[in-house]
Amino acid sequence: MTRRFEPPHNLPHILDPNTPIGLSNFRGSTEEFGIQPVDRARHTYIIGKTGMGKSTLLENMLYSDIISGRGIALIDPHGDLADTILANIPKSRTNDIVLFDPSDTEYPIAFNMLDNPNPELRPIVASGLVSIFKKMFAESWGPRLEYILRNTILTLLLIPDTTLISIPLMLTHESYRRKVVSKITDPILIQFWTNEFEKMAPAQMSEAINPILNKVGQFLSSPILRNILGQPKNPFSLRWIMDNGKIFIVNLSKGKIGEDASALLGAMMVTKFQIEAMTRADTPESERRDFGLYVDEFQNFATDSFATILSEARKYKLSLTMANQYIAQMPETVQGAVFGNVGSLISFQVGHDDAMKFAEVFGGEDVITPHDLTNLRKYDIYTKLLIDGMPSPVFSATTYAPLHERIDTPPQQSRDILLKVSREKYTKKRDYVEKKIFEYAAKISDDEKKYCKEKEEYKEGLKIKKDMERKQNSLGESVESQTPNVAKMKIYKESERKKLNEEKIPT
Repeated sequence: MTRRFEPPHNLPHILDPNTPIGLSNFRGSTEEFGIQPVDRARHTYIIGKTGMGKSTLLENMLYSDIISGRGIALIDPHGDLADTILANIPKSRTNDIVLFDPSDTEYPIAFNMLDNPNPELRPIVASGLVSIFKKMFAESWGPRLEYILRNTILTLLLIPDTTLISIPLMLTHESYRRKVVSKITDPILIQFWTNEFEKMAPAQMSEAINPILNKVGQFLSSPILRNILGQPKNPFSLRWIMDNGKIFIVNLSKGKIGEDASALLGAMMVTKFQIEAMTRADTPESERRDFGLYVDEFQNFATDSFATILSEARKYKLSLTMANQYIAQMPETVQGAVFGNVGSLISFQVGHDDAMKFAEVFGGEDVITPHDLTNLRKYDIYTKLLIDGMPSPVFSATTYAPLHERIDTPPQQSRDILLKVSREKYTKKRDYVEKKIFEYAAKISDDEKKYCKEKEEYKEGLKIKKDMERKQNSLGESVESQTPNVAKMKIYKESERKKLNEEKIPT
């Protein structure tokens, strides 16, 4: 039997808009309590082994937000929680539902990180994308790879209708690259492409870009990812999702789309939320609508920039609720960000190593021991709650069974109708999407073939001209220097051949 601890005297009661957590369980006291909206703005971290009640608590918090009319987003790498929430949406909120489900392959939803970013935020978008790829390929990362990838992304952010598909095209298709560079005005980027990249020897260029092509190509070779990431126009912005209090369910089931695809899309989604939240700076703080972002198994999606989200999201009225099973799943930088910025900590039963850490965070072994934390029963928690902006002493509680099973619920909408509504509003059919992506890539490839052909003709024409000059000079004759342009090269070659034949010089 684990020890139980007295709740604080100012424990917030369950009254809307407080988010319900559970009941205190000290000496027979069963006081219901929740987290106030002002304190949720400082974020919540939930940890616990599988099967201890973590998902049920997330479900209850989400359901409370939904029936109260609040805006939320859920990023779920397993899919079970997303399915449960979708099965309990009130009819009154049907039009608020936005589904992002990559496994719905017949209706791929667009998600383009390069779509019309705020000019001031372009460097942040580029850094975010670089951080994501760095996390995915940490073992084979290098400074030159990062340098080229960053400059490529920064360049493409300046060009309308580019996507991640444009990255390999930019690196391998000279005609496309030159066309893009001709449209930008940033002197640093122009210098990179004209004075550094273009002057690489072919072998050096191949060595430099192959790691990027391999890494980006690994994702774009997946039809699921290509059809999502290759659409140039997003059907909505995450800023719009937040400002309008939508219910955004992101089902990234690893069992359906694969672990790598789930990790990539989740990391992009978390990064995009950070960027879109920052655009709320153009709205007075008092007018910013509260929005809750829930991320299960968040360590899968947390990049080095995650600390920025935790430290800055609060002022933009974006509150995070994060959950996972083990502290060791998080990189050290993310651990520091979590324990340095999160206001409310909730622990279900954990393993020994995590118990050592949480015993320290909860006040040391004079207050609570690792043994207490490793022996919690299912649904029981220890928590250090933020109350009116101040952390409470650790206390014990028991979380609720699923709310939709305990309380009278409003009429629920069927999953099929929710799926139909979201498809009609926010997606396009697969055939159309694939046709447009193919046409985009084919046009660039055709332009490249034409460009390469003309380039070879130009080189051949110059060679003929130099040979002609050399032969004429050997006869003591002079010829007016000419530099034929590419468009006239065929005519140039033929006229020079006729001229040489007339002068009896062998060709």
